[in-house]
Parts: sequence; C-alpha cells; structure tokens
Amino acid sequence: MAYGSRAPPPKMKPKMKAKPKMTDAEKLKEHKVHHTPAHMRMMRKLMKEGMSFSQAHRKAMKEVGK
Repeated sequence: MAYGSRAPPPKMKPKMKAKPKMTDAEKLKEHKVHHTPAHMRMMRKLMKEGMSFSQAHRKAMKEVGK
C-alpha cells in the first residue's frame, strides 16, 4: 500500500429502526374488529379504571365473552 492511501472503511449494515409502540387507542381500534360491542365497552371501562390492555381483555373475556 502506498504512503497516504487508506483502505476503504468497512461496510456497516444499516441498523433496524425500532417499530413505534401502539397506543391503547390504536390497539382498541384493531381489536374491535374481532369482538362484540359489549366486550369493547367493558374493556374501555376497565382501562379507564387503570387496568392494562391485557388485564382488561382477560377480564372482559371471562365476564362477557367474545
């Protein structure tokens, strides 16, 4: 290698960008396609009371069903 010349920089893979997290409102919008209005009503009520999406879903499934 001649004086002053450099080897090309190593090729780097582009980093994968993290997928943005879904908000509860976005989750509910997708979720309502698969569930009854009663199920969705109960889930919204439970989430307003402080339950997480998953907890509210489990409880709504037990009490109201799909």
